[in-house]
Amino acid sequence: MNEIPTGNPAEDPWADIRPYRDDEVAAVLARLAGNRELLDALTRYRLPRLHRRMPWLARAIAAYAIRRETRGVTGVRDFQMRVAYYMARMIRTSTDEFRVEGLDRLDPNTAYLFIGNHRDISLDPAFVNYALHQAGRDTVRIAIGDNLLKKPYVTDLMRLNKSFIVPRALRGKRAMLAAYQSLSGYIRHSIVEDNHSIWMAQREGRAKDGIDRTDPAIVKMLTMARRQEDRQAPIGAAIAELRLVPVSISYEYDPCDLQKARELHAIHSQGRYEKSEYEDIQSIVAGITGHKGRVQLRFGEPLGAGYDTPEAVAAEIDRQVVEGYRLFPSHYLALEALGDAPELLDLSEVSDVDRARFQARLNDVPAEMRSWWLAQYANPVRHRASRLIDSEAPSAR
Repeated sequence: MNEIPTGNPAEDPWADIRPYRDDEVAAVLARLAGNRELLDALTRYRLPRLHRRMPWLARAIAAYAIRRETRGVTGVRDFQMRVAYYMARMIRTSTDEFRVEGLDRLDPNTAYLFIGNHRDISLDPAFVNYALHQAGRDTVRIAIGDNLLKKPYVTDLMRLNKSFIVPRALRGKRAMLAAYQSLSGYIRHSIVEDNHSIWMAQREGRAKDGIDRTDPAIVKMLTMARRQEDRQAPIGAAIAELRLVPVSISYEYDPCDLQKARELHAIHSQGRYEKSEYEDIQSIVAGITGHKGRVQLRFGEPLGAGYDTPEAVAAEIDRQVVEGYRLFPSHYLALEALGDAPELLDLSEVSDVDRARFQARLNDVPAEMRSWWLAQYANPVRHRASRLIDSEAPSAR
């Protein structure tokens, strides 16, 4: 069982969900170096033959490697600097370009609530953090669902990297309401009191079909703390206080596209999809190591107070996310391959190299999953077009 510090609830009301503090880092690192499940997971991946033949030796080597890699790490920033090193290496080896837009329009000394579209379990906030780090700004606290924290060592690693826990597995409306009120209070405290930015996804779970859409329930949760304090406070005032900024992340290629297509195909053909025990961890590894082509991150404009409902706030987030999403050749080539909506095709920037790379990836997709695989890339084109012709889309800021 994971030993999470609880502290005095009056002094530390969010101890069970917040990221670890500097004074907790040493104990957490020592716990990780002795966690058998983590050591076995590492050795299965990095030392498979030794793991099978002499697992005790493989675990000893892994434990030594953890202690060596974390030597000199005395606080959260030290840990994140190690993460930044590996992030830079990942970008060099698995992306062709990483472009950041809009960050220069945001005050470097002001905390923001970044609400982003969600395509990759760990990389979406990781790219946000790397962009902030490169600009000399503080990194964000990251919202992560407790459904991903099935192993104590995963919880430890995430909370070391400034993640806080979003409850999703609680039963009963009363328990969920209390948990969301606490979560809302923590987010507001982080932005307003600590002046510390936060990243969270616009919806629960990744957009496996390529359509980015904000869940108004998340907006409602975000305003709970302010409205609990002042029941007369309008939605817009609570949103403006949080300095909410929509963020778009665009991947030319999704390393988990085949896995997503497999899941969508199973749901369509069988009515359900059962995840394997380690599937989320495998998706994290695939996202980090897989080729992504070009990646673009675009920061939008902070939302003001002119919103009356959660739905209006969600619509504005959607507008900025969709407008900020970059359409790559892969998106148009997928639309072309599906053979529909020819009026939306723009092949002006598609090179022979783009076409060959796209076809090579498509050739690896089983025939029964190809329509689902292609839809992930084609849907952003369709979604943007549908929003442009939607005369009822709110435009208030």
